[in-house]
Amino acid sequence: GKAKETLKGHNGKVFAVAITLDGGKAISGSLDSTCILWDLKTGKAEQTLKGHTNRVHAVAISLDGKKAISGSDDHTCIIWDLDTGKAKETLKGHTRDVLTVAMTPDGKKAISGSMDSTCILWDLDTGKAENILRGHTNLVFDVAITPDGKKAISGSMDSTCIIWNLDTGKAEHTLKGHIYSVYTLAMTPDGKKAISGSDDNACIIWDLK
Repeated sequence: GKAKETLKGHNGKVFAVAITLDGGKAISGSLDSTCILWDLKTGKAEQTLKGHTNRVHAVAISLDGKKAISGSDDHTCIIWDLDTGKAKETLKGHTRDVLTVAMTPDGKKAISGSMDSTCILWDLDTGKAENILRGHTNLVFDVAITPDGKKAISGSMDSTCIIWNLDTGKAEHTLKGHIYSVYTLAMTPDGKKAISGSDDNACIIWDLK
């Protein structure tokens, strides 16, 4: 295929992108400490989202396209109002860089994973931490949330994945199979299975039931 548009606006490496459900807009996060909201029909930047003080590693966008969350090396996450381009809340709780974020389908909660070896479940209405998810012994590279918003899975440099119950904040299962860092995760649309990718050159399909 051919490139449809080249989206220019960042002044540094781009680490993360997310697209709205209708495919009309996208958000990117960059080494330049900003996020940009893009109109994918025109290829133009709609908003430059300024608030972080260090590189933005991760972004996620709500299904309705009205808000987003970003995670940064400044140890914070920011909830963005995409209608105004303004920060609604700055989420403080991690003690090291935030490497990954995911949002529940209803847009009410989000989970972040950090170099501090924890995940935090956030209430996006209040900007408060609901639970700190402790179980990994090294930094957390990626997280994903089930479509019903009840469980999450995280992948870590400790070579494991953990399935979390988001109602209790407790680990349900620690998934052992990789021998090196787990860098990336994806979940099936029905939320019954996940796949992890690792530094050991392998992917593993996990049954989340």
